[in-house]
Amino acid sequence: MSATPRIAVVTGAGSGIGRACALALLDDGFTVVLAGRRPEPLQALAQEAQAQGQQALALPTDVRDADSVDALFAQVERRFGRVDFLFNNAGVGAPAVPVDELDLAHWHQVIDTNITGVFSAPAQHSV
Repeated sequence: MSATPRIAVVTGAGSGIGRACALALLDDGFTVVLAGRRPEPLQALAQEAQAQGQQALALPTDVRDADSVDALFAQVERRFGRVDFLFNNAGVGAPAVPVDELDLAHWHQVIDTNITGVFSAPAQHSV
């Protein structure tokens, strides 16, 4: 293992593919910043990693909120100085209804998470 830890940020790290990716990165020796909307699963994963001697930091983040994304990257920059790997995994789905029955609030939730959230993380931050 390198003396300088590799730093990864995983959005949507609290469950599913994001959690699996975070675990794989931890197993590969990365220090992993766990980002997601729900603090409880992030904390549980960080504690699980730390119990195994791995380094993980849970930072609740909502990728739909530019200020939340800014705070995430500011904390990563202060603590680690850089990001070596970013897995922009946060995503949500819409209810399985015909498009003309999908309300505007759900539409915005999907667009703001799946498109704007992916854009704002790497495009606006140079960590």
